Amino acid sequence: MKSKIGKLILSILGVLAIVFVLGWWLGRRADDVAYYTDATLPLVIAHQGGDGLWPGETMYAFQHASDLGVDVLEMDLHISRDGVPVLMHDETVDSTTDGTGEVGSLTLDELKQLDAGYDWTDDDGATYPYRGQGITVATLEEVFQAFPGQRMLIEIKQVDQPINGPFCDLIHQYTMQDKVMVAAFNDPVMDLWREDCPDVATSGARDEVTNFVFLSKVGLGFLVSPRYQSLQVPEESSGTTVMTQRFVRAAHRRNLHVEPWTIDDPDTMREFIDWGVDGIITDRPDLMLEALGR
Repeated sequence: MKSKIGKLILSILGVLAIVFVLGWWLGRRADDVAYYTDATLPLVIAHQGGDGLWPGETMYAFQHASDLGVDVLEMDLHISRDGVPVLMHDETVDSTTDGTGEVGSLTLDELKQLDAGYDWTDDDGATYPYRGQGITVATLEEVFQAFPGQRMLIEIKQVDQPINGPFCDLIHQYTMQDKVMVAAFNDPVMDLWREDCPDVATSGARDEVTNFVFLSKVGLGFLVSPRYQSLQVPEESSGTTVMTQRFVRAAHRRNLHVEPWTIDDPDTMREFIDWGVDGIITDRPDLMLEALGR
């Protein structure tokens, strides 16, 4: 009986050893991409252009964030009813403007008539300092025209209308292939984007990130051959701590860049910087710049 158990254990160990060796040998690290070439890490990534400082997703925000000296402008992409790529965090215009309705149900002209600074407040609604200041909904083309040398992290939010063609065309029209990182929460959306616009860097989608997080926690991160270049992750998700120093090291062994979101606390920023993160997505880029001594 003991000999049978011993043989079984040896067989299991043998299979595990083969899996480890094959995974280590066949596993492919993430490709190097021009997006990170000559980048000074960690990147200061202004979430929505710094939504904790001014109305996010607007030209006002992107201009002031760029003037601050941030490394990356982060934004969320939708498409208007008449086929123009526009920037808005939510599916609707309700939470940030004086209008109502889904972004995709409105034409560009209708979107441009909205006050995009209407609902921004930093004192729980006591004041709304940007109302009536002429801040409008921004188009992606306006951002490309204004900031041709700026790195950008662009998340595809709208999934119910074709967006890849106009989006990819704009990237190539303005020669932004090396300046843009594309994100998407939805895995099928990301799969299709990679097929339609393969020369643009991408971050991991939800299932890809979840897979890597859990494999790295059991020391099997080397089994992943990522098709993406960065892992944009929260500190924790569904009760699971994602951001650990061990996670950062596991990602780096696969040539993946770690960029946690949305980090606005300076102490947390400094801790993650000490761990060697490659960027931090924040509503308060001013605080991160200060933490970095920049």
